[in-house]
Amino acid sequence: MARRVYTTELGCIACNELSELGAGKEGWLVENPNLICALDTASLALANRSFVLVLGWSENGDPYNSPVKIRPTLSQIEAERITAVEWLVFDEIRVLAVGTSCGYLMIYSLGADLIHKQMINPGQILKFRVRGTKRDLTQGSSSEEVCVVMPGVIARFDGADLQSMLQRWFQGTHSQFWDEKPKRRDQEDSEKSYGRLPYQLWNVSKYGPCADAAITGTMPPPLMELQSSQRYYCAVTIGDDAVISAFRLSEDRNRSLVGAILSKVVPATFSTIASFSKMIWRSEQKSPKRSEPKPQPFARASPLTCLKDHPRKGEKLTLSPSGTLAAITDSLGRILLLDTQALVVVRLWKGYRDASCLFTEMLVSKDTAASSSSNYEPVKSDYCLCLAIHAPRKGIVEVWQMRTGPRLLTVQCSKGCKILQPTYRFGSSMGSPYVPLEVFLLNGDSGQLSVLNRCLN
Repeated sequence: MARRVYTTELGCIACNELSELGAGKEGWLVENPNLICALDTASLALANRSFVLVLGWSENGDPYNSPVKIRPTLSQIEAERITAVEWLVFDEIRVLAVGTSCGYLMIYSLGADLIHKQMINPGQILKFRVRGTKRDLTQGSSSEEVCVVMPGVIARFDGADLQSMLQRWFQGTHSQFWDEKPKRRDQEDSEKSYGRLPYQLWNVSKYGPCADAAITGTMPPPLMELQSSQRYYCAVTIGDDAVISAFRLSEDRNRSLVGAILSKVVPATFSTIASFSKMIWRSEQKSPKRSEPKPQPFARASPLTCLKDHPRKGEKLTLSPSGTLAAITDSLGRILLLDTQALVVVRLWKGYRDASCLFTEMLVSKDTAASSSSNYEPVKSDYCLCLAIHAPRKGIVEVWQMRTGPRLLTVQCSKGCKILQPTYRFGSSMGSPYVPLEVFLLNGDSGQLSVLNRCLN
């Protein structure tokens, strides 16, 4: 009887440049807490505290392209370091988002050129979350966003704003293609050239700083509150003080009618006084030094619920594609499956210390007449949502059917493995054929990259 194979090898990432990240030592990929990975369909980004290495893979063991090193200019006075990396993919545009410990968002091209730099909020950027959902009956348009997670803070960038800025950069780059000496823009001019990206910012530290967080989607406004055109989002956070907490995020920064009046009256009064003082004391001296951007004020974040269970601490959070489910790992080796709409834990796994989770889609059964045809292309309804659980202490990856289904398979993996998933591709939800969520296994010791097979049979 032939042995079942649940993975397919894609290639090898081994190259000499990996030695700068610690490659060559057993377990280098998983034992270094400062090593960050971000996967795209054709590239892998590996970052340590000071630089990012972008490389590809091929079947012969050598990268298909020469690796690219990105070295951001970091503040040595503040001991600034790289803390988050993620891909941003818009059709033909592929760029890399880099977050730092000082709260800066930097966007780089594949040629290691700085496209944009912007302060989000003072503090460490923990993670970027790129996701999109195709709106159903309530809204006809799709919603795509980049969520920036910081300790006790969540920021949201709209995908349309990012795409507009990157398209202006892309067009400007191609218009200067024939220039012999293209100008390399200064970092301080990065916001001037393509404009400052608008975003919303919320303080979600009521129950302590969060270790991870996610915006799960839109939600209705609270009862007894004036209806407006502003949207409300639901956010789930995890941390040391509260294992799980949820917030209603409002786009409106005005907390009350008094606040709305003050927000209009105070700036006008201050502007009048300032203009009058300039007429009396004319000052001809102007400071040539560029002022530092001020932190953006927080919008309203109303707490919805909180789960405190000391000494349990929330560690990692993974969101399903629709945002209706979240898998949360804690410090006691448990995995909680949270319904983000009802804010209720619907499933619990025990005995998975240091686990990592990723949602995936698999062809569990193919019994229809159409699916038996060799020319049949699976559609979204053919796939079943599953949860892949990587238990490094057990050396296995398990796949469980959602929400209450059985364990579908168990795959053995080495101790130096890490599970990864390609970032969301903006605009991909509208295209066909449907591309399901897949889980990749990267073996740091051998350099091999493989993918879990979509079909169980």
